[in-house]
Amino acid sequence: MDYPLLNTFWTIMWVFLWVLWFMLLFRIIGDIFRDDGMSGWGKAGWTAFVVLLPFLGCFVYLIARGKEMGMRETQRARSNEREFQEYIRAAATANEQPPTGHADQLAKLADLKDRGAITPEEYARAKEKVLSG
Repeated sequence: MDYPLLNTFWTIMWVFLWVLWFMLLFRIIGDIFRDDGMSGWGKAGWTAFVVLLPFLGCFVYLIARGKEMGMRETQRARSNEREFQEYIRAAATANEQPPTGHADQLAKLADLKDRGAITPEEYARAKEKVLSG
């Protein structure tokens, strides 16, 4: 097979640029639809421009809205991080039991004994466990 090294280099470069182009195109289209400040007509217009004239549409979009695109992405990342941290805090505190002292445990045991749920012997054993532990 006769395929010189320089041709391999050029093929790899063109494939890389092709993948890069599609990543840029999808990122721009995703940014168009995620922007809450843009109206529906604005989204439709930008999408038509980017799809019908892709090179020109992408370059114009990056020039006109590139700075805000980065700011929206940063804001979205911060919001996601904040929501994740709140979820972690909520999950961690939901599993914690409030600390109960010996007095609370003894009061619960006395209530169980008074209602007849446990016998006086069971009460005495449980009381010893609470006071020794």
